[in-house]
Amino acid sequence: MIKIAPSILSADFANLERDIRRVASADYLHVDVMDGMFVPNISIGIPVVQSIRRVTDMALDVHLMIVEPVRYVEAFCDAGADLVTVHVESDTPEKIQSAIDRIHARGKRAGVVLKPKTPAEAALPYLEQVELILVMTVEPGFGGQKFMSDQMPKVAALRQLIDERNPACELEVDGGVAPDTCRACIDAGANVLVAGSAVYKAEDIPARILELRG
Repeated sequence: MIKIAPSILSADFANLERDIRRVASADYLHVDVMDGMFVPNISIGIPVVQSIRRVTDMALDVHLMIVEPVRYVEAFCDAGADLVTVHVESDTPEKIQSAIDRIHARGKRAGVVLKPKTPAEAALPYLEQVELILVMTVEPGFGGQKFMSDQMPKVAALRQLIDERNPACELEVDGGVAPDTCRACIDAGANVLVAGSAVYKAEDIPARILELRG
């Protein structure tokens, strides 16, 4: 089954608990953490993740768009994240490895993220260790961007590598996922779809989540 991970970046932060409950039929809750340095936007941090954890049993998929994520991965795990993903571009390979090791030491799932201009091969050093690889289908930093269909060959290449070397690893896409783009992601091999505005702007959110499953 295709998993859906609504992004709270598109939720109403004044009514965040309500908007989390509105997507309860989804599989993961996607939490975008931005520091204003790795990406130009600033979003939320550890206290908000702690608050979210108290009001939902959904798996929290925490996407760190921050520089030197190794500094904070343990704190996000302790705050309630179930899965923490870090960008391969955000630090040295050695420190990305350390971040993965620290996430696992906390008993949580770890993943790596690739920006649009980053080739699939950048995930190879971590492929057999992580539980998820995330391919960005927009430039990270802001919601509501246009889907980059030219990322589908990368998704397909990663699907082949995952199937060969770590079949339990999930393959996620994030950015511009909507009813008219979800099928391309699924056909390329993704099994987890992050969707923000496509979910939260829908008149019938449970129906939209079902639609995105393909």
